[in-house]
This record gives sequence, C-alpha cells and structure tokens, in this order.
Amino acid sequence: MTLPPTCSGWPERRSLPRMAERNGRQAPMRIGLLRLTDAAPVAFAATHGLFAEEGVEVALSVEPSWANVADKLAYGLLDGAVMLPPLALAMELGLRPAATRLVVPMSLSLNGNSVVLAEEPARAVLEGGVRPPALEAGRRLRHLLEHGRLRPRLAVVHAWSTHDLLLRYWLAASRIPPEEAVDITVMPPAEMPKALAAGHIDGFCAGAPWGAVAARMGAGRAAVLSSEIWRNHPEKCLAVRADWANRHPSALQAVMRALLRAGIACDDPAGAESLATLLSEPGWIGVPTDLVAASLPGGQGGEVDRSVFAAHATAFPWRSHARWLATQMARWRSLPADAVERAMRAYRPELYARAARELGLPVPRSDHKAEGAHDVAWHLAADPTPIAMQPDCFCDGARFEA
Repeated sequence: MTLPPTCSGWPERRSLPRMAERNGRQAPMRIGLLRLTDAAPVAFAATHGLFAEEGVEVALSVEPSWANVADKLAYGLLDGAVMLPPLALAMELGLRPAATRLVVPMSLSLNGNSVVLAEEPARAVLEGGVRPPALEAGRRLRHLLEHGRLRPRLAVVHAWSTHDLLLRYWLAASRIPPEEAVDITVMPPAEMPKALAAGHIDGFCAGAPWGAVAARMGAGRAAVLSSEIWRNHPEKCLAVRADWANRHPSALQAVMRALLRAGIACDDPAGAESLATLLSEPGWIGVPTDLVAASLPGGQGGEVDRSVFAAHATAFPWRSHARWLATQMARWRSLPADAVERAMRAYRPELYARAARELGLPVPRSDHKAEGAHDVAWHLAADPTPIAMQPDCFCDGARFEA
C-alpha cells in the first residue's frame, strides 16, 4: 500500500513511556472496522505510524458487517472497534447474544450518513432536483406513501445503529410512523447500492461513500442527510472490551492519543486529497477517489454529508449523547429499566481527558450538554481554553436536556 504524504497540523507527541510488555512482547490491540469513510482516523494512524509513535502495536481487521464486528468483540476475537454507539450500548446492556462489557473512551466522528431513495420516490421528494429541508422532504415522502403503493423497504446498517435511530426520528418527525408505514431491514452498507439498483430495497440509510456510490450507479439519490436530521450528531466511536481496557490502561491511552492526532489530521482540508487516495485503495474502501473525497472535510457538492473528525469537541464521549441514544433506543424497543443510566456509565470521559491533556488539547468542563439547544455557532466551556462549537439542532426543533 502506498502511503500518502504526511499531513501536518496534529499535536506533537510528548515524551511518554512505552506500553508495558507481557512475556517479552505486548500483543497487538486488535481493532475491527468496516469499509467506510469515517474509519479515516484509524486508517491514517495505522498508515502514518502514529500508533507506533505512541508505543503501541495495533492489528486492524476489516469486517464485512457490523454483526461481524459485534460478534468478534463479544467472543474476544477483537479488543476494540470503530463502532456504532447504539450497538456498543446494546452490547453493554445485554441486548445481543453474548453480553459484553464495553467502554467508550472517545468518539471518532460526527455526521456522514445519508437517506437515499430509489429514483422513482426520489423524483417525488426532490422536486426540481433540489433537496428540500428535512421536514419538507418528509412531508413529500408522506404524501407519496399516502397516495402511492405499498410500504417501502428501507435498509439500515444494523438494528442498533445511529442510522436506524436517525431514520426513525426523521420519519416520526415527518408524521410517518416507522413501525407501520415502512419496512426497515438490515443490510451491510457496501451491499446497499447494488440492492437498490436491483429493486430489492427502495432506499437506505448508510454512511459514506455508499450514498455517492448509489448515485453514481443511477440507482438513487439522497433525500436527506443525517446532519439535516440532527446537526453534528455523534456517528462512530471507539468501543473497547472492558476487560482489555482494565488490563492495558497504558495501551488504551496510547491508542487514544494516536487517534486524537489522526482525527486532527483528517479534519485538515489540505490533506483531503491524499486521505481520499488512501481510503479509496482496495485494501480500504475500494471505490473511486472522488466518491471518497466528497464526504471528507473540504469536500465539494451538497449531495453527501461530510464527516467531522476533530473540530467541535468531536472526540469527547458526551454522556448526554449516550443518554439521547439510549432514550431513542427505548422509544422503539423494550429496554431494561436502568438502561439509560447503564448506557451513560459505559461512556468514559475521564479516559478521554487524560489522553487529551497529554497532547495539550482542551477538555470540556462538563460531560453533559443540552442537545438541540444551539442553532448557531457557540463556545463550550473547557480547560485550558473554550472550544468553538457548531449548531446541534434537530430537524423538528426539539431540545433534549441532559
């Protein structure tokens, strides 16, 4: 694999001790991930030697589906993963086979998904080819469903995913009952464009670059972007087996420092071209470079949602995010009575704070914030300096108090 030129802009590594060895050599941390653009920080850290600089060895495992990632985490074949936050919470809450204690020490990205509809319904929603505001798109879809054919089949990447929760949130806010008006099915994201083209599904919600791939194929178009449902919503996180984290606290901190540095580099538009070249290679995503580049910071065009990897306190594991996700999970499915509190305990902002301070990065003063309370740019109280934040409003104007 050819490495792109090293991007500048991340904090320099300070003098830190190497991780402890076991039996003469520390076993690599095994991290699972999918072929998605928002796996960029892990790909960057691995190919640019950031894990090695922090004194930790990592073995990456590219998996075909989120079910594979969850199963391998559950049975100890992976130590950590680039993970869907709701799936991490579902595993922590014992909602999947082989319940597994996990910790979420940091987030990895914001935004990045799109709801793609097949060409026929897309034409009705995108009148004149222009994507309307989220609730107007929902109103047009509702009109189509009320006066059209049987309920459509919409695919999401996993039953416990941000994609599922945000799709349901948008449908419900648009007065489309998700349990009655549509059939929500699960499918690996890389399979969705072909399934849409073949007519096996009528739409999907997935991360980049698969919405752009579907559009390039002529199979469908984006009706709404996930950031139009919830501005700057949490998307991927680092989830780690709790037993591994407890045995290897220094290694976990080293991995987090490497990923924090990588996230800052991936957020730099000046490095987007080389990053897209890396991610488009067959060993990673394996699609044309321009389709990957469109969803990276600095990407062009309004038909894809762009990921955020570092700005706006992206990497901080907000317990208010965990609370919102668990509350939405409980909205649609039966959860244990203490699910929300247990979900919040899985998020470990104190672990993030330690890694961030080692790099001289600001740390929020609180682990909660009101979600949906900001419709303009604002500043977050943090030490040693405030953090510039962007809007976090919901498409229906709701406000979720921490």
